[in-house]
Amino acid sequence: TIAVADSKKCLVNSLQVQNTASQRDYYLHIAIAPTKNMDRLEWFFEKAAEIGIDEISPIYCRYSERKNLKTDRLQRILVSAMKQSIQPTLTVLNEPAPFKEWIKNHGSLISEGTVITDVTGVKSSIVYKIQSILPDEVEFISAHPMAGREVSGVENSTDRLFFGANYIVTPTKKNTPEAIQTCMELGRLLGFSNVTTLSPEEHDEMIGFLSQLTHCIAITLMTCNDKDNMERFTGDSFRDLTRIARINDLMWSELFIANKSALLDQMNLFINKFNELKEMLEKEDVDAMREMMRHSTQRRALFDKK
Repeated sequence: TIAVADSKKCLVNSLQVQNTASQRDYYLHIAIAPTKNMDRLEWFFEKAAEIGIDEISPIYCRYSERKNLKTDRLQRILVSAMKQSIQPTLTVLNEPAPFKEWIKNHGSLISEGTVITDVTGVKSSIVYKIQSILPDEVEFISAHPMAGREVSGVENSTDRLFFGANYIVTPTKKNTPEAIQTCMELGRLLGFSNVTTLSPEEHDEMIGFLSQLTHCIAITLMTCNDKDNMERFTGDSFRDLTRIARINDLMWSELFIANKSALLDQMNLFINKFNELKEMLEKEDVDAMREMMRHSTQRRALFDKK
């Protein structure tokens, strides 16, 4: 009811308070590693508050470039977004913490029977550590969507990215058949054409060759000759072979180090075979070169997307 009304102010009495907030039977808590670009992180906080995320925990990971995060501005963004979107509750912002510490402190809050997965490019150095610190009732099963582009950002997204691509699930002895099937079904639902399983060690060996070594080759090829104006004379073969040389240096240097042993093995394998070809050329051994080329052609046909 209106208690006071004049030209300068209006006072009202509240007769009843009614909670109209939606009653949910779940709680949304997001842990996120701070991005190097603060604009992206602030955008995320704004949108998270607008859609009603209950709690956000900034976490520091091994190769996070931003190790110091001032939360005062982020807190103001959450308040502003809450008001603007007319959300009834304010998103809780926790103080930043190292990833393993966060898992230890919050792992017990993860619902029993929860299945957690990831999209990391290296497995052996990560999977077992995470499984060892999670509660027994929570299952972590790792996976690797083998799809990506040499460019980043929402503006470069495409709904065809997963078409014809591989999705690798990397279970351990701690994983149940039900969780493995759930993770494989996720890959199929996302649109991947081929969903398979490998152990974490097999995955790292395979990825060391098929993905990381190819990036090493592209980088080396792109930087071994710095003559000017070469782009004016190149053909499509050089462009095709070096497409992935336009590389995210932060992410890929991290992946190389995380999979150092397996990648070095694959690099030595390549160097040995390259030296064989070099020796054939030095000796002008045409028969040996042609045999290697025919073998290459046969092998390459296996990799064509069906």
